[in-house]
Amino acid sequence: MSGFGTSGPPPAPMINGWRHLRTGKVRDLYTNDKNEILLVASDRVSAFDWVMPTEIPGKGAVLTQLSLFWFELLADKVPNHIISDEVPDEVQDRAVIVAPLDMFAIECVARGYLTGSGWSEYKENSSVCGTILPEGLLDGSKLPESIFTPATKAEIGDHDINIDFNSAAAIVGKDVADELRSLTIKLYETAAEFAHSRGIILADTKFEFGRDSKGIITLGDEALTPDSSRFWELESWKPGGVQPSFDKQYLRDYLVSSGWDRNSPPPELPAEIVEKTALRYEEAFFRLTGTRFNR
Repeated sequence: MSGFGTSGPPPAPMINGWRHLRTGKVRDLYTNDKNEILLVASDRVSAFDWVMPTEIPGKGAVLTQLSLFWFELLADKVPNHIISDEVPDEVQDRAVIVAPLDMFAIECVARGYLTGSGWSEYKENSSVCGTILPEGLLDGSKLPESIFTPATKAEIGDHDINIDFNSAAAIVGKDVADELRSLTIKLYETAAEFAHSRGIILADTKFEFGRDSKGIITLGDEALTPDSSRFWELESWKPGGVQPSFDKQYLRDYLVSSGWDRNSPPPELPAEIVEKTALRYEEAFFRLTGTRFNR
């Protein structure tokens, strides 16, 4: 068993004028009589398909405000689902009003560097999601070119599964898969170039797309946050091991060393781990946007 643990997801707060739709690992979704969606990012954090029992202060606001930054930066590349950031006071700074999308049933992942599940697969067969890569690459190596490595979408508590392009095409159709691959790589490379100018390597990231009411492919969910991306320190990057990062890899590393078996509900997080994880999210926000985040 995995996901939220034995107690299930926390109760979503009541918000006047909005009806609760569902609770995800990190976000709570509401709707109104205009068929708009209120997307609220909580301070919950997940790792290894479990939602931790301890929250990370300010995390929801960091995710929301950083996503808004990237949505604006990428607006000339692809439309996004944002309607407004004028939200109810009780979810100020950590929520947006968005248009409902008919979401595609794949995660669109772009990788410019070899690490994580990609590194694990490469060690077995010198490829990632069907893309053959050169011999001799290390954990953290820059790839010869950016690659599209889609994954299936999992329910809470289940694993996303990396798939090859043909499998993605079987799910969404060949023409759509071609377009999603092209969009994913274009957005990744645009964002990676910008991040590089701020002293950060965008090693990989995940996008989610859907069709809007007019059938136009639109970027949804979040964009280029520490939850959906790996951000590394450019100055200290050195292939061959773990890279200093501005994402939740610090939390993952702690959990691996803690003795937790990953099959039972996770333990409460120590205050030091919570604070250092929060600081990494805030540093990513500052380095990318140039603005300090205030909890």
